[in-house]
Amino acid sequence: MIPLFEQFPVLKEKLPYVSLCQYPTPVKKLNKAGKEIGLEHLYIKQDGLTGKPFGGNKIRKLEFLLGDALRQGAKEVLTFGFAGSNHALATTVCAKQLGLKSISMLLPQHNAHYVRRNLLMSHYCRAELHHYANKLFLCIATLYQYLRHRLKKRKTLYIIPPGGSTTLGATGFVNAAFELKNQIDQKEIPEPDRIYVALGTAGTAVGLMIGLKVLDIKSKVIPVRVVDHRFIVDKTVFFLFSRTTTFLHSVDPSFPQYTLSAQDIETRDEYLGNGYAQFTKEGKEAISFMEETEGIQLDGTYTGKAFAALIADARKQKINDRVVLFWNTLNTQDLSHCIKDMDYHQLPKSFHRYFETGVQPLDRQETVREFRVNTK
Repeated sequence: MIPLFEQFPVLKEKLPYVSLCQYPTPVKKLNKAGKEIGLEHLYIKQDGLTGKPFGGNKIRKLEFLLGDALRQGAKEVLTFGFAGSNHALATTVCAKQLGLKSISMLLPQHNAHYVRRNLLMSHYCRAELHHYANKLFLCIATLYQYLRHRLKKRKTLYIIPPGGSTTLGATGFVNAAFELKNQIDQKEIPEPDRIYVALGTAGTAVGLMIGLKVLDIKSKVIPVRVVDHRFIVDKTVFFLFSRTTTFLHSVDPSFPQYTLSAQDIETRDEYLGNGYAQFTKEGKEAISFMEETEGIQLDGTYTGKAFAALIADARKQKINDRVVLFWNTLNTQDLSHCIKDMDYHQLPKSFHRYFETGVQPLDRQETVREFRVNTK
């Protein structure tokens, strides 16, 4: 039983849930990396190991969202993202495990190697892939898909918003905070002063903030922005926090309601670079540094930017006497054996351009090791 349900058994009775994860994900002290950047107490939470064949933070959300889809009798799920969306792929992989078909409604993005990998893996898992030039076309097509399923197929189509960041999705990370509390109690990690995590659609950060408040853990979540302001602002974080706590309290009145103050949020905007999925020099430095010191993989869209913020704070000696936890949200399961012989021409033609044009300069794999972190 997951720790959230152990403490609030009424939630177990009433919330939709399907087990997809391997809990708990490990915490590890990063001795070599910490020494290099002057942090004596640097730890990582390895959420890349949440599940097989696909891990990462999205799986925690999907346990509740796909549980709800099954409860509603859905046969297909539809979700959204950009072309290389980790969320869309995670939804596809997990839906397939549960016998559900998945539909991915995708927007264009800057090209990268992982975009190609995720598209091929989605096709391998038999996702129905659609590519739209802009949000207007995507919205029109989503309405069409919904009506087609309701009127023609007469099947329930379960729709999952981008990133899975709904009240149910965020509940997955409320549970993650309870999991961390158990690891603190078991002396696997001291209570962190700061927890660095990528800020995309906010479900991960908000869920952690709620769980930490309920458990009276003083750790401060440091969300590092990886999406443009037009997609998410601090007001979005407040709104999702309020909705999720109100929802959980309505399901189980013993679940406490808290408010979020401006002092609770320290969103870091300065590591976004030119926008979502556009790699940065600082992010690439962080990727190279983590690989060389600890053999741990990060990515240029999410975790590299979040860890870059942590490194910069350490350089400035802002956190050097603190216990710092980096929450690694990147899938670490190797998918190459599934797609090594696949031909991208099997994908819808609108996706071929990601294989026929070059990746962005900072994603050239042969240049990764050109970047070094100056720890002086």
